[in-house]
Amino acid sequence: MTETVSPMVVALGDPAGIGPEIAAKAWASRDMSRLAPFFVVGDRRSIDAVWQGPIERIRDPREAVGVFFRAIPLLQVEDAGVIDPGKPSFEGARCALASLEIAAGIARSGAARALITAPVSKTQLYSVGFTHPGQTEFIAEQCGVSRDNAVMLLAGPTLKVVPVTTHLPLADVSANLSIEMIVAKARATAKGLQRNFGIEQPRLAFAGFNPHAGENGALGREEIDFIAPAIEILRGEGIDAVGPIAADAMFHARARAGYDVAICMYHDQALIPLKTLHFDDGVNMTLGLPIVRTAPDHGTAFGIAGKDQANPGAMIAAIRMAAAATVARAAQACAQAA
Repeated sequence: MTETVSPMVVALGDPAGIGPEIAAKAWASRDMSRLAPFFVVGDRRSIDAVWQGPIERIRDPREAVGVFFRAIPLLQVEDAGVIDPGKPSFEGARCALASLEIAAGIARSGAARALITAPVSKTQLYSVGFTHPGQTEFIAEQCGVSRDNAVMLLAGPTLKVVPVTTHLPLADVSANLSIEMIVAKARATAKGLQRNFGIEQPRLAFAGFNPHAGENGALGREEIDFIAPAIEILRGEGIDAVGPIAADAMFHARARAGYDVAICMYHDQALIPLKTLHFDDGVNMTLGLPIVRTAPDHGTAFGIAGKDQANPGAMIAAIRMAAAATVARAAQACAQAA
């Protein structure tokens, strides 16, 4: 396999979680999974603790492609403290944050063509001064993008979903919904599907907020007050938007065939169907960024870290989706330049 473009970069996440293991297992399956070259950023000891394969330190991302076919290329981040898989620490959280900052900076500089982030523990990150709701918002800020303009897309082979609101208590969702927010998220979603997946005319299906999509106001007015007006604005802009649809009827196979992405009103409305269908190969992609960023759609799994039980499927899928998105972006750039 010959690779002439820049490699991708993987931030290893919390060194006590499963990030180092699934990154190593992804590299081990690089031929079978047809993975383009990548390098990792983190503490080498976090990989050594869970995997016995070859690792080679690099000093410059440009070295990664030449190293990739014989060893995991690694940019070392020091000072992770004592690394004990399954036992997160203050020092490990600092290492995870440093790895994320360095990897994001490399991607922003163009030295890596995409950024893939392994899982972190937000609880641990908060202990070292992290103030963002998650990695998505942190990366958006690093890229100079408002967190309101960054969209979290969750994707598997048969389903793509976008939650309009993300990490909010369910009791607060309705008060945080607005026509403007729904329209902005939908616009970014449509553009992101065009840019990262090559879908020329994305079909957006909007889930209702209430049971039975509100029953014409009998079970709530969010559909009438926010969702339907937003859909009308989007249709007026030429975006293929349908709904609001009762959420309990839009995720079976026949329904999924009718749209490219489901726009959901809150976190679990989007993530429950996605994880039910694609728990082992779901990918989190951030739309609206100048860089390509993906992540496996699962957490640190401290309970199985170090036990050789972590499934690398979602990491492999995240790496492959990132590579495909860079190809789609490059094709569009060539077409626009022609």
